[in-house]
Amino acid sequence: MNDIKALLQESARWHSHLCPRQVLGVRMGLAGLAALGLDPNRGESKRLLLISETDGCFVDGLIAVSGCTVGHRTLRVEDYGKPAATFVDVQVGRCLRVAPHGEVRARAAAFMPEQTDSYQAQLLAYQSMPVEDMFVFQEVRLLQPIEQIISLPGLRVLCDGCGEEIMNAREVLRAGQVLCQACAGAGYYCAAGEMD
Repeated sequence: MNDIKALLQESARWHSHLCPRQVLGVRMGLAGLAALGLDPNRGESKRLLLISETDGCFVDGLIAVSGCTVGHRTLRVEDYGKPAATFVDVQVGRCLRVAPHGEVRARAAAFMPEQTDSYQAQLLAYQSMPVEDMFVFQEVRLLQPIEQIISLPGLRVLCDGCGEEIMNAREVLRAGQVLCQACAGAGYYCAAGEMD
């Protein structure tokens, strides 16, 4: 499904509009998959793991092309606030990070000089600019093994601290206890009474 118009429509369907970041996500998805020699994935395969460095509209563009989703455990969000993504071919272990060129907005304006509104210039230019003018490609190595990131679905244990279920081998073993991330001190929240 390399028809960019259909992919843009699919991305826009979740928002009832199309924005430049969705277009950027669709184009990045197509470019990342092509660089790895993979076809757009409709989610039938778990060969691709996609790690996005932001959330929002941009990710919807990536999803429309890749078929990767959080539900299929093929999409991860490491929110660095950057519209960049790492494409991981789990079959061969190749990891390719794709990011917009630092001057992509200025290049979009130059590509569409008749557009005086920068939003419209980006929206239109991102749909047809040459890939090499839009993106920077970098081979990377993940800091965790792919197998650890993907983990083993279906595993379940109970936290010795809070008693809640922990899935997919995400527990922490400490002093003979099985703990969830929060009880091990690496949570993203604390109880309201502990906020002092």
